[in-house]
Amino acid sequence: MNSKLAVIVGAGPGVGNHVAKKFGENGFRIVLISRNPNSLEQYVDELRALGIEAHGVAGDAGSTESLQAAFAQVKQHHGVTDVLVYNAAVLGGGKPTSLTAETLIRHLQVDVAGALTSALQVVPDQTERQDGTILFTGGALSLYPSANYASLSIGKAAMRNLALSLAEELSPQGIFVGTVTIAGQVKPGTNFDPARIAELYWDLYETREKHEIVFTGKE
Repeated sequence: MNSKLAVIVGAGPGVGNHVAKKFGENGFRIVLISRNPNSLEQYVDELRALGIEAHGVAGDAGSTESLQAAFAQVKQHHGVTDVLVYNAAVLGGGKPTSLTAETLIRHLQVDVAGALTSALQVVPDQTERQDGTILFTGGALSLYPSANYASLSIGKAAMRNLALSLAEELSPQGIFVGTVTIAGQVKPGTNFDPARIAELYWDLYETREKHEIVFTGKE
């Protein structure tokens, strides 16, 4: 296993798969983690059609146990994760007064706890090697919350804080942590085209200079 391994949690036709393609085109082996086995197989086939070594592992970002099992499988069959990209989130709307505590906790399990769980699966090996990268998909709601998307606003704000605090803690261990804060709706053919956004993840990985890119679509 000479080529590096990138693991993307939250595979999908938007940012997740385009980030996978970007890293794959640059020589990485790719593992996609998603809870839908049928979609996962399709996404893997699309990457392989481009000549990228890709594999799929079923895992639910809303379940700590499921993520732990998925990463154990990744390590057993594909080796140590060099780059982790956490791209999972619950995208539903809802005003603060329409939320229940149970709904908020369920959403935060994906938006924040899943991000932490995924990071904790790769940190020990990356610390031992004194090298590694962890990247998170953020959103402008972390900076400018919306009453119409209360739980997502809370989740993205918490995840942003997680990313930046992890960056501070893990930097002395040679681990780079960054987040791409996407300030717009991801849509092909627009300024927020997922292929364009994927370039930002690669830029963070290569430069390891700033820990957050706030992408407004005007860059």
